Amino acid sequence: MDLQLEGKRAIVTGGSRGIGKAVALELAREGMDLALAARQQATLEAAAAEIAAATGRRVIGIPTDTASDASVSALVARTVAELGGVDVLVNAAAKPGGQGPVPRLAEITDDLFFEDMNVKVMGYLRCAREAAPHMQQAGWGRIINISGLAARSSGSTIGSMRNVAVAALTKNLADELGPYGINVTVVHPGLTRTEKTAEVVAARAAASGRKPEDVEAALASANVLGHLVTAEEVAHVVAFLASPKSIAINGDAIAAGGGVGRAIHY
Repeated sequence: MDLQLEGKRAIVTGGSRGIGKAVALELAREGMDLALAARQQATLEAAAAEIAAATGRRVIGIPTDTASDASVSALVARTVAELGGVDVLVNAAAKPGGQGPVPRLAEITDDLFFEDMNVKVMGYLRCAREAAPHMQQAGWGRIINISGLAARSSGSTIGSMRNVAVAALTKNLADELGPYGINVTVVHPGLTRTEKTAEVVAARAAASGRKPEDVEAALASANVLGHLVTAEEVAHVVAFLASPKSIAINGDAIAAGGGVGRAIHY
């Protein structure tokens, strides 16, 4: 399928690793030029160079802190100046979830809560606020927010709250921006295989005395497929949502966890 993305421009936050990097690579393979945003410059520059070499597309790395209004404003301004515009925004910059112990009620401090919400929820809003006017002027655009299946389950107070908030943000932006030709969607990954997975598996194996393959099998069993969904597989979903062919999907959430939980969402 031709996703009709050739020559379009995208910003991918959190684009130096994990799901964000996989999304960036997939969009570049579809013919898009990219601005990658992340905080660590060395990792960011390495990811941009790797994706550019693999795809032949123009990929620029722009050090960005999505918790800062000024930093996000500079990200979009530089993207427009160097790439000529912005057609697609993929918000994926967030503190990683599921890689360590979940804080219990007594351990949730104000700083812990507000830092997480500022980077992910307000960070996504900041990026959309800066990018949307350029899409409105062009009469077309896509904003895809990477959230997570903690939005549909308990077990992590902050994780659930931030992901539910991203879903609410998505629907509100979709209603406001839809008349301008801009579709806004949210993708909820579940446990996802990234470059960090081997480290997480090794740590859990050491802590529990189990074999790494047994730990990985237990992780995969969290969905009905028994398959640990990869970052690349999530990226395939995002690439379609970035496409003009996804016009029928707006304001909605797409789960990309391989079938997690028994609740029916409709």
